[in-house]
Amino acid sequence: MALDFELSEEQKLLKKTARDVIKQFEPKRDELREKVMKRKEFPQEVWDALAQAGFFGSFLPPEYGGTGMGLLAMAFAVEEMSALGFGNALIILTTMDALCILKNGTEELKKRFLPKIADGTYKFCFAVTEADAGTNTCRIKTRAEKKNGYYVINGSKTFITGADVADYMLLVTRTISYKEVVEKGLPKAYGLSLFIVDTKSKGITLHALPTRGIEGMNQFTVFFDNVEVPAENLVGDENAGSMALFKALNPERILAAASAVGLSEYCLNIAVNYAQERKVFRDTPIGQYQAIQHPLAEVKIHQEAVRLLTYKAAWAYDKELPPVEVGAYTNMAKYLGAELAIMAVDKAIETLGGNGFSEDYGLAHLWEVVRLLRTAPISKEMILNYISEHVLGLPRSY
Repeated sequence: MALDFELSEEQKLLKKTARDVIKQFEPKRDELREKVMKRKEFPQEVWDALAQAGFFGSFLPPEYGGTGMGLLAMAFAVEEMSALGFGNALIILTTMDALCILKNGTEELKKRFLPKIADGTYKFCFAVTEADAGTNTCRIKTRAEKKNGYYVINGSKTFITGADVADYMLLVTRTISYKEVVEKGLPKAYGLSLFIVDTKSKGITLHALPTRGIEGMNQFTVFFDNVEVPAENLVGDENAGSMALFKALNPERILAAASAVGLSEYCLNIAVNYAQERKVFRDTPIGQYQAIQHPLAEVKIHQEAVRLLTYKAAWAYDKELPPVEVGAYTNMAKYLGAELAIMAVDKAIETLGGNGFSEDYGLAHLWEVVRLLRTAPISKEMILNYISEHVLGLPRSY
């Protein structure tokens, strides 16, 4: 694996810009956290600020309204936003969908959607998971059949984040059923196709799910009843969407890792400030005790390692290194990011003691958020499977 990674001066400036954009919300952090964490309301003002600063166009080329700075720039923005105490899944989903369109869509699709993503007008969600398929995307049943210049879609998706807020979704369907694929002896991933679907299309019904851990977002089961999608909204080739899909998942995991790094910074700041001021025995702040210092120092050490690995993964993606190499960095970053975030919240709560469970400090809500990171957008176990097979060269285990 290549090791010649270092932030350029331009990238350092981008990182500072991201920090400055988010820093303007520092005075109203508590208000925003109340809105996002408790009321699950979408932080439109933060979205607009990132769009105005050019971050939604940072990973897109100039011909589609972007600046061509790469995914690493958006990783900076997601990290800084999370350092304020919350992340946003729709930023991550919109980015991954845009990059999928960029790498696999027709020129007409790129011109129609990417400039509107770059200026912050369009929000995208992502719909792949089904109740009976879970992580095994090849077993999905939602079907798209071509009729008279349209694809007619029937089926359902579940755990779809932000379907009520997004303007469009990137939808994964089957255009050949799994049963047909098996009967004909075709590769199991054959017959998958990707579509851009207007979330307000006739025949789409949303059923809200009582899930927790998603910041500022709700999740839904989405039902498709004879939903008509124009044939030109097909992303990539019919039946060959699997490669486009799996490549699109790398940006999602990279930005999830960036969010974890930011959340760990938020937790460290709370814990360190509290430890410097809190006194229990005599006139000594608890931060003077090694029992308090060492766990927080461990979080800092892990944070720096995960930050560098996350940046390296984004850099590898931007440099278009071989897919297996990009996938390795990406999965490693997401794996360690989730473990870092869990560690950071846990050690911060431990530092604050009973106050760690007070809503005034905002740590208890984060426990659900960071625990979700170990499971989604890809589970810890599936990452270990990937590394075992594609990096270590061990036999496939599932």
